[in-house]
Amino acid sequence: PTLLAADPGSKETGLALMRLENNATEEKAPATRHVLCLFQLVHRGFQIRQALEQRAGFRRRRRSKNLRHRKPRFDNRTRKKGWLPPSLQHRVDTTMAWVDKLCRWAPVTHLSMELVRFDMQKMENPEISGVEYQQGTLLGYEVREYLLEKWGRECAYCGTGDTPLEIEHVVAKSRDGSSRVANLTIACHDCNQAKDSQWLADFFATNKGLKKRLKANGLSAEVRLECVQRQLKLPLRDATAVNATRWALFGAMKSTGLPVAVGSGGRAQYNRQRLGIPKTHALDAACVGKFDTLKGWRVPTLVIKAMGRGSYQRTRLDKYGFPRGYLMRQKQVQGFQTGDRVRAVVPSGKKAGTHTGRVAIRKTGSFNIQTEQGAVQGIFWRYCTLLQRGDGYGYHPLPTIQS
Repeated sequence: PTLLAADPGSKETGLALMRLENNATEEKAPATRHVLCLFQLVHRGFQIRQALEQRAGFRRRRRSKNLRHRKPRFDNRTRKKGWLPPSLQHRVDTTMAWVDKLCRWAPVTHLSMELVRFDMQKMENPEISGVEYQQGTLLGYEVREYLLEKWGRECAYCGTGDTPLEIEHVVAKSRDGSSRVANLTIACHDCNQAKDSQWLADFFATNKGLKKRLKANGLSAEVRLECVQRQLKLPLRDATAVNATRWALFGAMKSTGLPVAVGSGGRAQYNRQRLGIPKTHALDAACVGKFDTLKGWRVPTLVIKAMGRGSYQRTRLDKYGFPRGYLMRQKQVQGFQTGDRVRAVVPSGKKAGTHTGRVAIRKTGSFNIQTEQGAVQGIFWRYCTLLQRGDGYGYHPLPTIQS
């Protein structure tokens, strides 16, 4: 049996294709997984959102050019059930496109995904789904994953991110502080020990070690204190949107007809730490769900970046929406188009050598090639050989970090 696992994220989604042990059954979780391929899918939801906002701004300016005021429309737009904004729907569509491709290329028999990054209800009340979350092996992992996401995987006090982080009570328990998520943050060992039971403002005002660490990170105590106090009041910024995306992706995976298993981010983090596996999106996908051993996880990761298929708009606009330039009317030049993967063999000159990568075309026939070493500009089209037609994605391998 072959398993395709996914770890959906806001900016990147990890995919892992794995072979399961032959004795795997539905009643008992497979003991061993063998990693075959790892993929890291980079989304372009931010660019989509930016483009839609820019278009809306241009239209708004054109409407208001000769119109002093128009009564805004209210509550007259209906959405279909399950509708997502285009920037979020893009994450579902691109992920499912690659799930479908991998299911065609490999004999996938099972699907698995991280359905919830962290379970809010289980963090607030561990007894909701039994005592496993209260006394079992996952104790604290849901809370830790939530706090790591909320605070950007760095110390909330000094901003250090390259050190082990610990869960910290903002209002100390000795001062009647609770263990609810609203009173928890993530801190490095030095800050956790130095703060002890102090009030937050006193800690930032008096602790010399904290000020020294802040200065080393280019931060000031006053500004950092304001940021911490502001962040404490905020929920996780895009938790709701990402959770909506995950549920839409779960429904799309169910529609494939393959059995779909789900897991949480806390379980994936527990598996990674138990096996000593470094954190990447692809390896997070490999660690989703229940299993005993993960083999072959040191294979390279193929980074797949969604690049789009070019702009339909042929006029370049300035920030006010006025035209400032025009693009070519045709998409191809000498049989090449932007996004193609090519190999250029240059016989002589400053750019002599072989260059392989994604091409960006010009009408003059002088192309730019984005290689792993960087961009090479001004390559004549006659030196180029087409390797792969542009499919809207850019590809490059990434070595797996060794633990």
